[in-house]
Amino acid sequence: MPFGIPFALIDIVLIVHVIKTGRFYPWFFVILFLPGIGAAIYIALELVPEWTGSAKGRKAWRNFATALDPSGRYRRLVDELGVVDTIANRAALAEECLKIGKFDEALEQYVAILEKPLGDEPAYMLGRALAEFGLGRFADASATLEGLKHRWPYYNSADGHLLYARSLEAVGRNEEALENYEAVGRYFPGAEPRVRQAQLLARLGRIGEAKALADDILRTLSRAPDHVRRRQKDWFAEARRIAAA
Repeated sequence: MPFGIPFALIDIVLIVHVIKTGRFYPWFFVILFLPGIGAAIYIALELVPEWTGSAKGRKAWRNFATALDPSGRYRRLVDELGVVDTIANRAALAEECLKIGKFDEALEQYVAILEKPLGDEPAYMLGRALAEFGLGRFADASATLEGLKHRWPYYNSADGHLLYARSLEAVGRNEEALENYEAVGRYFPGAEPRVRQAQLLARLGRIGEAKALADDILRTLSRAPDHVRRRQKDWFAEARRIAAA
């Protein structure tokens, strides 16, 4: 293997990392125009401080390791489950399967967990719905979430509520979807539900309502701190597109 290839691969991985973590400027240009040296500076000034001791650092390291070997954690969790079959090990594997798009395997694990005497928990039922949604089984996902709400009426999950609204939209229950997008948008930590509500309004031909909602989203995001706007940039862009259509 040519000597420079490993360093080029590291540069590519770090460029992807700076884009995904909202650090595009100036690190994208530092790594791109200073091959090798730029990567070392980025690791020293940004990654090492995160990796040393804190929970945030450990998460940053896991994300970086995943970028280098996307299936490494999955293989390790499969091995651990093969050694000790516990709910915790199955749940960890199921969660990892969701992250890497192995929805059929995630569903298999969640179904197995829910059938165990101590596995009857709302979080695992939500995981099952996520797997069903990932497989395109939208009616099953909405039914699972309705069952969850019936059995655990006081269980609250913003992500689960958003998933329910998306499932309703996917099966054509549009008015119910709009109601749920509006409801979850009141407390969801981000603009996604409201933008999806505006998208659905536009698809239903309710252009005036869609534009008004998009304008309101833009006003709200324009007053948010810079780090919030960076995290929400894709939804910001979509709201801008709807408002200008």
